[in-house]
Amino acid sequence: MKLAKWTVGLMAGISLLALAAQADAGEVRVTVAEYSAKTGPYFEAVKKEFEAANPGITVKFEVVPWDVLLQKLTTDITAGTNADLSIIGTRWLIDFVQQDVAEPLDGYIKPDFKDRFIDTFLSPSIMEGKTYGLPIAASARAMYYNKELFEKAGIANPPATWTELQEDARKIKALGTGTFGFGLQGKEIETDVYYYYAMWSQGTEILNKDGTSGLGTPGALEAAKLYKSMIDEGLTEPGVTSNNREDVQNLFKQGKVGMMITAPFLSNQIKDEAPNLKYGVAAIPAGPTGARGTYGVTDSIIMFKNSKNKDEAWKLLDFLFTTEQRAKFTQGEGFLPVNKEEAKMDYYVNNADLAAFTALLPDARFAPVIPGWEEVAQITSDAMQKIYLGGDPEAGLKEAAAKANAVIKK
Repeated sequence: MKLAKWTVGLMAGISLLALAAQADAGEVRVTVAEYSAKTGPYFEAVKKEFEAANPGITVKFEVVPWDVLLQKLTTDITAGTNADLSIIGTRWLIDFVQQDVAEPLDGYIKPDFKDRFIDTFLSPSIMEGKTYGLPIAASARAMYYNKELFEKAGIANPPATWTELQEDARKIKALGTGTFGFGLQGKEIETDVYYYYAMWSQGTEILNKDGTSGLGTPGALEAAKLYKSMIDEGLTEPGVTSNNREDVQNLFKQGKVGMMITAPFLSNQIKDEAPNLKYGVAAIPAGPTGARGTYGVTDSIIMFKNSKNKDEAWKLLDFLFTTEQRAKFTQGEGFLPVNKEEAKMDYYVNNADLAAFTALLPDARFAPVIPGWEEVAQITSDAMQKIYLGGDPEAGLKEAAAKANAVIKK
């Protein structure tokens, strides 16, 4: 009798395990970075369309804010509970590859699939000849300017150099209407990048040719002095170190900032939130020798090595990178196209804002593909915050360069 009960219990347990395995079979879990209020609804629509076209495969999207995404992925990977696919900052990819958690996609990629992409945006995800990710989002940076404030201040054209930008910022400040000449970010993600715009214009790169940090160079010092002088002169908004990218963008949308540097998605936000704002988009100002640079950004979607449903996950990737799906996502979020056919659409060809960004792509720099890059970026951001708050630029950059080099040499 006891044996019979044990057998029945064992069979029930086996049945439950079988049901659980069956439930997992064909399910693709995806961790998604939240770009805007449109991100969740887009992927919900993807779920319905994809599942309808692929009976037997279910999709589960989890939308995660950017500021906690890397920590979540790190925790999930350590616990072995990560999803099958995830959007990541491409700058994180080298660490995932070195940790051997990212699955190479070359076995799935056929020539016609690879040919869908603009090489500029696919190449950052290729390491040692292997493709570890696909560019889910791409962007660059340009300067937005308020046409109404320019007109009131008697400014005819957007500044071509940083010297002109300072002069224009003074004119806007002189209006005395509670407006600020230049919006300067000093908090959270891309605080380091906002500094690089001025640094690149001095002919300085993030890394020197020998692989060491560029923070200790004369050009880096001149860039830091430039921003600090603008803060000291009151040409920026007050409390720079309290304002992240979204804060500065909000000031611009409110008509309180004459100029700022940010991504294409601000254009979409202006259309939705401040449709009466008169603005233009121009190149980032050049330095004394004509040098300038914009920040080229890609986010990638990767497949994890421990995925139990790789074939199903690849089917979803193939679906996401059709021209139709790319257009829906890219245009909704306000990014640049990574798909060749999408780039030919009237939406891009006849869009003056996006044309300004694509014109800057030849000057684009991407985050260095080195281990520990996020730590180096944080060191730079911390140093700039101290300088913005009144710290000595030369001493601050010297200390930051030493810290950055210690990370790079690990």
